[in-house]
Amino acid sequence: MRKKLHRKDLLGLEDISVEEIELILNTAVSLKEISERPIKKVPTLRGKTIANLFLEPSTRTSSSFDLAAKRLSADTVTVSSSSSSILKGETLLDTARNLEAMRIDAAVVRHSSAGAAHFLAQRLKASVINAGDGSHEHPTQGLLDMLTIREKLKRLENINVLIVGDIAHSRVARSNIFGLKKMGANVSICAPPTFIPYYIERLGVKIFYNLNEALPHADVINVLRIQLERQGKELFPSIREYKELYRITKDRLQLAKSDVLIMHPGPINRGVELDPDVADGISSVILEQVTNGLAIRMAILYLLITHK
Repeated sequence: MRKKLHRKDLLGLEDISVEEIELILNTAVSLKEISERPIKKVPTLRGKTIANLFLEPSTRTSSSFDLAAKRLSADTVTVSSSSSSILKGETLLDTARNLEAMRIDAAVVRHSSAGAAHFLAQRLKASVINAGDGSHEHPTQGLLDMLTIREKLKRLENINVLIVGDIAHSRVARSNIFGLKKMGANVSICAPPTFIPYYIERLGVKIFYNLNEALPHADVINVLRIQLERQGKELFPSIREYKELYRITKDRLQLAKSDVLIMHPGPINRGVELDPDVADGISSVILEQVTNGLAIRMAILYLLITHK
């Protein structure tokens, strides 16, 4: 079993090995119990500094990384788009280099441009962790989703995962597809044709356009929101039509397996892609995803920083 991540950065799941994924998942399991202690902190990263460079809106991911660092006793500094010198014309690279000059050990980067984390990783000595770059990848979300599935179903191999929604603009979908396929899962997608990238079949996924036909095969349904902020134009006639055809409702869920898992990366547009009684129902593991996200991010920080 691999004991180290032999890499400086975590930029995506497309180029990561099965052994590395297993190491991250297993490390997250061992660190998860820290959050259950009366004193939720260990000194593992004491004296280390993590810069959270979030240049795109975020609640769950930014809070999760910040709390993960603090649970490991690292110091944190957070830079947002509304408070950074980028508003004054400073480049992303200059912002990151100024942070590195303060001797940070890692930079967690979220940016609206695909490839932003890769760009910085090539130019910084500090570890760079991709917290979401445009419509490209969101590796820690993919990892936490895999951890949640493995925790609930005891394996990833031969699990049937259905991803429903705006695949074309979803970094979560890409990271899930890359990671799950490597771990032996079967991945299907379901969406309107305008939400499906032309190259998606090359990634080894099965395509459905009719949700009612896709549901009976799924062990896990991962529901995505419509990413209007990344589309630039509407790719479907109306929200009302989308809801009619692709919303996961309690009645529609009767077509699925009785023990199917419902997942969502958040934020949820309740009543659009997912009805409230499904999001809060017995099949939902959405809050477990949030809990596992903290453990995954603790594991990533630990593995990248302590094993340099």
